[in-house]
Amino acid sequence: MINLLELYVKLVGLVLIGFMLGRKLPSTVPTRLAQFLFWVGVPISIIAFVRQADLSGPIWIAPAIAYLAILLGAFLAWLGIKVQTYFSKTIPQKSAQGSLLLAAMIGNTGYLGFPITLAMIGKEYFAWALFYDLLGSFPGAYGLGVALGARFGDNGQNQGQITQVAKAILVNPAIWSFGFGLLFRQIAIPDEVAFSLDILAWTTVALSLVLIGMRLAKLNTWVNLPQVGISLVIKMLIVPFLLGCTLPFLGLTGPAAKVIILQMAMPPAFASLVIAETFNLDRNLAVTTIAVGAMLLLITLPMWLWLF
Repeated sequence: MINLLELYVKLVGLVLIGFMLGRKLPSTVPTRLAQFLFWVGVPISIIAFVRQADLSGPIWIAPAIAYLAILLGAFLAWLGIKVQTYFSKTIPQKSAQGSLLLAAMIGNTGYLGFPITLAMIGKEYFAWALFYDLLGSFPGAYGLGVALGARFGDNGQNQGQITQVAKAILVNPAIWSFGFGLLFRQIAIPDEVAFSLDILAWTTVALSLVLIGMRLAKLNTWVNLPQVGISLVIKMLIVPFLLGCTLPFLGLTGPAAKVIILQMAMPPAFASLVIAETFNLDRNLAVTTIAVGAMLLLITLPMWLWLF
């Protein structure tokens, strides 16, 4: 409970700082900060934390569970749309269907999942969160997520957009830094360098939370809360519970299982908004699911820690 309260103070405090800065500073500041974290901060933090992580055990099962969570979320959201259509006798617009599917699939396992995992579980099991995100959520978002965006969005320009997204995946520095981190585990470095890497890594974690606050400050559209609620219940409650109950049968217990559950229970990622804007889906729905999901996490997080 003490750890959870400390996490809430840091989590809410840093996000609020970002929220206030986002209201005052020009819109270019969050963009610049995001670019810095993407190209410099996050790669350095990944290298630093991978050096200290415990890679023993069936860690490769983490991305497999991520794919299961993505597919299950997409299936349940599709089923929910069909049930809603049957009872309401109205078919949601394709753009709205695409945004709802993305919200139920893609979680914020990086900028939000990493800090929470580090605070509640520790650096020793950070690799489980890293494998879940970089080898599971990230390719799932920009693989299946992009395919759904192309299917439900504006089909006129999709071919060129898909090519651009594919290029972005290949040059993503987080993927490359993950490989470098595994390589540098075998290389001894001076204590001063290791200490500096650690400071930079934790600074990146703090700046990531500030960035989330800045982005939330720019989200000012609240629409279709019932539809949003369906996606969030699937993403943040049903999927983590169903798959969390199966983890002991896969041999996952203790801290490793907690990391997987926390990653599955993260709210919708900003990647869902990026894809919605890229493929002309329902941006307002994407915005609302991100904002409501971030607030809902404060309620669901202690529930998952207690249940599992």
